[in-house]
Amino acid sequence: MPELLPVKQAQDRICDAMPLLPIEQVPLTSAVGRILAADVISRRTQPPFAVSAMDGYAVKYRDLQVLPRQLCIVGEVPAGKKFDRTISSGEAVRIFTGARVPDGADTIVIQENTTRDGDFVVVKEGEAELGKFIRPAGLDFSSGEKLLEAPKKLTARDIGLVASMNVPWLKVRKKPNIALLATGDEIVMPGDPCDENQIVSSNVIGLHALINKHGGQPIDLGIARDNAESLLSLAKGALSCDLLITTGGASVGDHDLVKSVLANIGLEVDFWRIAMRPGKPLIFGKIGSTPLLGLPGNPVSSMVCAIIFLLPAIAAMQGLRLTTSSSKPASLGSALPVNDDREDYLRATLSEDQSGGLIATPFQKQDSSVFSGMSAADCLIIRPPFAPAAEQGEQVSIIALD
Repeated sequence: MPELLPVKQAQDRICDAMPLLPIEQVPLTSAVGRILAADVISRRTQPPFAVSAMDGYAVKYRDLQVLPRQLCIVGEVPAGKKFDRTISSGEAVRIFTGARVPDGADTIVIQENTTRDGDFVVVKEGEAELGKFIRPAGLDFSSGEKLLEAPKKLTARDIGLVASMNVPWLKVRKKPNIALLATGDEIVMPGDPCDENQIVSSNVIGLHALINKHGGQPIDLGIARDNAESLLSLAKGALSCDLLITTGGASVGDHDLVKSVLANIGLEVDFWRIAMRPGKPLIFGKIGSTPLLGLPGNPVSSMVCAIIFLLPAIAAMQGLRLTTSSSKPASLGSALPVNDDREDYLRATLSEDQSGGLIATPFQKQDSSVFSGMSAADCLIIRPPFAPAAEQGEQVSIIALD
């Protein structure tokens, strides 16, 4: 029996084996959540010229040395228009927020500090500052400036920035096509007839949602029954995909067929036992050029392993590197006993203390058959192998869910 592989080593071996997917070009409206594959250079200076930050009057600062001061209004300029001449001393131009500052003006007086009488405006007493309320050209960014650097998962905020850069398309990594193959005579799909000896499959449905959320394209191959013919037939449908995920059949029982049967179509196993709980029986290997990740059949184990191993694999295929180093600290909400030789991932809720610090409280029931706890959990508490007993209030590392 091979030794149990530490979680970090398993993560590294999985991510190192992932193919880097090709680049495609997409419009901005389709780019949110995608992984940027090329740096983004601005095609525009923003703002492209000096603009007013307030409604008021564009004036010369030298005219405001003695207040109050009456100035002659020689025109007005709304946003999107340009005053067509240079203003002179003693003149003012009515201006609105976002409008281009007229040539010759170097200060904006806000309308609250003025009174108007026909074609004249009086600037009342108050503080006047050179350049006040003028946003200079290039205040935000300049043409030719690199504002987004690849690789990066694109947010809605990024998309808005790129639009303001006058860039209509982005180069991103292709979404990985990830085949999902459930195994077992005992499982049926939700809504199908289910006898007293069968269970409703939740693994593939949950994984489908997880893959969709994190940038993959799930492909459901169906349920392979516990015989070689069924498993081989359905598994062949994954050989054109970027990754094959199986659920169940990864243990050592007589009906756990994934390793033995898929060897007939070229499966080469890298490892298949992880020093973690839940999720020890996990397979990783390749069928030709297609990586295979065999998750446990237990729903909680399957989902936890997907979070720990599948999500970093999806990221690696798109040029990012994610591991449990993305964990963060929290205080324990209840005591924990000494841990054994496996890394534990405990389902827990999150709350805040009076100073805003996180408190992670593990559920009492940690049995891997309790999937309702997986749904109710806010995080996973990471317990290293041989971790000593921990009292309430001690610091632990957590992985936040969602």
